[in-house]
Amino acid sequence: MDNLISLVNKIQRACTALGDHGEASALPTLWDSLPAIAVVGGQSSGKSSVLESVVGKDFLPRGSGIVTRRPLVLQLHKSDEGTREYAEFLHLPRKRFTDFAAVRKEIQDETDRETGRTKQISSVPIHLSIFSPNVVNLTLVDLPGLTKVAVEGQPESIVQDIENMVRSYIEKPNCIILAISPANQDLATSDAIKISREVDPTGERTLGVLTKIDLMDKGTDAVDILEGKSYRLKFPWVGVVNRSQADINKNVDMIAARRREREYFASTPEYRHLAHRMGSEHLAKMLSKHLETVIKSRIPGIQSLINKTIVELETELSRLGRPIAADAGGKLYSIMEICRLFDQNFREHLDGVRSGGDKVYNVFDNQLPAALKRLQFDRQLSMENIKKLITEADGYQPHLIAPEQGYRRLIESTLVTIRGPAEAAVDAVHSILKDLVHKAISETPELKQYPGLRVEVGNAAIESLDRMRDQSKKAALQLVDMECCYLTVEFFRKLPQDVEKGGNPTQSIFDRYHETYLRRIGTTVLSYVNMVCATLRHSIPKSIVYCQVREAKRSLLDLFYTELGKLEQKRLSALLNEDPAVMERRSALAKRLELYRSAQAEIDTVAWSK
Repeated sequence: MDNLISLVNKIQRACTALGDHGEASALPTLWDSLPAIAVVGGQSSGKSSVLESVVGKDFLPRGSGIVTRRPLVLQLHKSDEGTREYAEFLHLPRKRFTDFAAVRKEIQDETDRETGRTKQISSVPIHLSIFSPNVVNLTLVDLPGLTKVAVEGQPESIVQDIENMVRSYIEKPNCIILAISPANQDLATSDAIKISREVDPTGERTLGVLTKIDLMDKGTDAVDILEGKSYRLKFPWVGVVNRSQADINKNVDMIAARRREREYFASTPEYRHLAHRMGSEHLAKMLSKHLETVIKSRIPGIQSLINKTIVELETELSRLGRPIAADAGGKLYSIMEICRLFDQNFREHLDGVRSGGDKVYNVFDNQLPAALKRLQFDRQLSMENIKKLITEADGYQPHLIAPEQGYRRLIESTLVTIRGPAEAAVDAVHSILKDLVHKAISETPELKQYPGLRVEVGNAAIESLDRMRDQSKKAALQLVDMECCYLTVEFFRKLPQDVEKGGNPTQSIFDRYHETYLRRIGTTVLSYVNMVCATLRHSIPKSIVYCQVREAKRSLLDLFYTELGKLEQKRLSALLNEDPAVMERRSALAKRLELYRSAQAEIDTVAWSK
């Protein structure tokens, strides 16, 4: 039995230490699936005295009004006989308290650290473990006492706030409710019984404890309650007699107090027949036995949730990646492997395995043709400009048949405007490739793991793309310049001549600058320019793919690899410096996984031995 409860305590410690407890969450967690006992009662109902009697130590703050202002998750661990008793707080993991007066002070100080030195409350729990040969394995949650009115220094909402906090624990189906009620008050007014009945109307999860029996008025007793006649629960009521304030002031120890409690029930005629199931010692054993029974009934569900949690932890650890090797060779290999994964993701975008590569084709099929189509040649091919350029080209010697030099100047000045769309297409593809680099980086989990390497790889990739863009822009503009410096002769040879059209080649030079003649020249130049645009519409994309897309696929990180081989180990280590939050997360997950695997093996053993 002790091993089973100790195992659950171990898992609960893992949950709380690693943030897997769900007291503030509506989502089911492993903590929620583990049975625990919540101690519920009104203020001054004797809750603290009951807990101290179960533990056998004075360790809880005392005083009037609201004393428990934060939940106290108390885990009792039975240690070997002869070992020293000590306590540990989760917020002080490496400090052992052997003086339980210091435990009381730390509970008060930690409460004040969260709530201030006021009468405010907080739902953030304090986690305390006590190791002693004189306790039974048990987990108890001491909750703030229920109250009916707010006192000075408390907000009006505190009554509802405390009730909501208590409900957040006892509403969980795996919570066992230890309802503390004072015998010297009418049970009908018991805060603990009232709220327990609301969340557990059948009494399946409620254990009743009656305190202050020895303080009842003369001539009255609590026999009807203890025998279940006044208010029946599924489990028998347990009566306890705690130390009086005078006993506490006189430092009466727990051993003496328990002995006097046994004597009280054995010697009081009304309770003598119930003495075998009364008292703090019986309560502790009964709670431990009941907790064991509940745990055994929950084992299948606990197993299922632990198995599911292990899978989730393994998945998360896989996503975070493994720690890096310490030696230089291992670091270099790790960096190269991460870069390879990034490079593969980038190429998959271009090859259509992942989205994004289709945007490059959109530049070629839509953006570039539209830009060429939008080109306006009105200024270059205006009548005034045509006449000006042809006249200037003729110089002192007017052309004889066709103004060849004029044609060349008109065509060159018009084709030069195509440089704009060519450069724009290069820049558009460059922008797309940069976006794909950022996408590939975000899709490479290993780069998320190492911010320094992520920045360096990103910068190196962008620098490579910038160089490729410059080379591509140079090549695309050369294509335009080629068209400017060498005209396609066949185009002009196919044009009809004036003679063939019945024209007179001997007409006056002044007639040759007539508007009709100039318009015909403009039409011819425009036809040639349109032919060149059609050619460049196909050749510019080829140049861009060759200089940018193909090179990006082949050698995006080549220069980075070259420089990487020259780095010293210190610099390699700097590249693999992880985000501290990621390192902490991996370490926490690894510890949680180790604990859960251990718990899985032990629970499986318990399940098979049932």
